[in-house]
Amino acid sequence: MTDTTAQENSAARIAEPSLPAADPKDPYAMPALMPSSADRAVRSFDVSDHTVPTRKQEDFRYTPVERIAEFFEPFDASGATEVSVEPLSGDDLPDGVEISAVDKGDAPMGTVGLPADRIEAVEWNAVDDALLVRLHGDVSTPVLVSVHGVDDRLDALHLIIAADEGAHAAVVIDHTGTARLDECVEIIAGKNSRLSVTSLQQWDAGSKHVGGHRITVGEGAELRHNVVTLGGDIVRLRIDQDFAGPQAKSDMLGIYFVEPGQHLEHRTMIVHNQPQCTSRVIYKGALSGKGAHSAWVGNALILPDAPGTDSYELNRNLLLTRGAIADSEPNLEIENGNIVGAGHASSVGRFDDEQLFYLQSRGIPENVARRLVVHGFFSELVEQIGLPQIASALMASLDARLEGNAEAIKAADLKLVSQTEGESYADDPDAAAHGTESANEQSRQTEEN
Repeated sequence: MTDTTAQENSAARIAEPSLPAADPKDPYAMPALMPSSADRAVRSFDVSDHTVPTRKQEDFRYTPVERIAEFFEPFDASGATEVSVEPLSGDDLPDGVEISAVDKGDAPMGTVGLPADRIEAVEWNAVDDALLVRLHGDVSTPVLVSVHGVDDRLDALHLIIAADEGAHAAVVIDHTGTARLDECVEIIAGKNSRLSVTSLQQWDAGSKHVGGHRITVGEGAELRHNVVTLGGDIVRLRIDQDFAGPQAKSDMLGIYFVEPGQHLEHRTMIVHNQPQCTSRVIYKGALSGKGAHSAWVGNALILPDAPGTDSYELNRNLLLTRGAIADSEPNLEIENGNIVGAGHASSVGRFDDEQLFYLQSRGIPENVARRLVVHGFFSELVEQIGLPQIASALMASLDARLEGNAEAIKAADLKLVSQTEGESYADDPDAAAHGTESANEQSRQTEEN
């Protein structure tokens, strides 16, 4: 071997390795160099920056876009939706609660992220201001924000729930009546705060509710975000959340019951962008009847600057009858190897035959056994919501839907509404007696059959 050849071989061994370049026409050829979902997402207040949704788009492939097309183009909000703020129980708002209006362009309106799709951008351009619920210190009683639709004219609404540093509070947003509503809720959990936000969708038949919640959780804060969807022809909610500081915790719980012809869709997106943060997403749904359709899409993104992340998401769907369809899609993107854990799971299935057989072998009729199984399916999550004021009424409403009796459902929903509005059946004893009697009679007939 000549000296020249030896020198060339030595130079080749110590040469800097070259990294392969990603092909822009084929990003899947180099998965490590693919852009994350955060890089791909369009975020803008400008409607024109977002394309008109179609089923070909990933974010809308489960959505019946033709049923919500009116929310894709700018419109003049009717302003007919009635909004009020009161304590969940009692006469006066507790200390530490401030209610005010915020003009568009003034903080904190628009400070929690940017619209993630065309629907959210349309909402932003349709409103002039927002209702701000600011929370300080220890708020002794949950705060109720009542959103009541009075007709089917197109409307838009913007709410802000902001917990200051160290605040401890719970807020319930209750949606009732008839509406076609595009809504945005911005949620700010300040440093070391403890905040619970529960969104109830109890819309009348024919209602449409679209939009999203944009959430940020501060350093050392804990957020519990609950969604309960029971009514409306179509409900599509997108929940986007990130962290504003390390060592924060986020729990997202969801319950939905889908009946014939309904489409109920929930999409969660948690971005881990701070160190040592924890997130849990648990959604459960039951579907009954032909044409009942649910969609749950869960996304968790762990960025390189989020070491110590602990994340998990779960979705369970129970098909009570033939003809119901549940779409369930968990997604997980990990760009950081220094994490505590990350995982996801989902399932779609009918009743467990072994559970039913066990209950029937103990002398329990099949229809009652089915109700017990569904009751157990939801009860743990209802308890975790942490609002004893509405827990029993919510379970009664779910049980009534399982029975499938219209009068029983109406009576149970009336009770749930009365609980959230701080009222009682004593205000209308005739309606209460009729509703309770009908529900009890239906229950007796079910057990006898």
